[in-house]
Amino acid sequence: MADKSANEATNAAGSDETRLREMKADQLREEAKEAGVSGTSEMRKDDLVNEVVRARRDAPPEEPTETSDDPGAGPDEGQLRTGEQTSKSLRYSQEVTSPDEEPEREGRSLATTHHGVIKRWAEERGGAPATVTGTEHESHLGVLRFDFGGESENLRRVSWDEWFETFDARRLNFIYQETRSDGSQSNFFRLESPEREDG
Repeated sequence: MADKSANEATNAAGSDETRLREMKADQLREEAKEAGVSGTSEMRKDDLVNEVVRARRDAPPEEPTETSDDPGAGPDEGQLRTGEQTSKSLRYSQEVTSPDEEPEREGRSLATTHHGVIKRWAEERGGAPATVTGTEHESHLGVLRFDFGGESENLRRVSWDEWFETFDARRLNFIYQETRSDGSQSNFFRLESPEREDG
């Protein structure tokens, strides 16, 4: 497997070099400038190609950028929100602050505010962000739910951005299970606010 990855990397570098050799000198100088190579005005074409290839090979890997597929942690970095109305179930739940965390045991009650964890949990079960129609307040979403593709007429699908904006504005916690105690997938979840009883 390692040999395959090395071969793929070598092939990619080779095709990049081929593409560079097909460029004109002025285009190569632009490429070199973008790659951080200096003193290109006196370089010949072969030297420009070699310097660009070397600069790209030695460049540190780019930091991954957050995309709509990965909504990130959210404003509380996945940590739970607490207040006067914090429920017992929240206190006894395992706090999850990263998509890499695993439940301590099958059937464990979990809780998070981490956007990526919530989105992954819903999508693994075929869920899409939704609100209950008729519960909206002017232009604000009403009760938050997930639409698991049933025939429920009282759910209206919304974007993840809208859903998380409301989730954070209401300072909600997401209480859920990954699996039941027998190890089968669980769809249990509850949204709860520590600041008012109706959550």
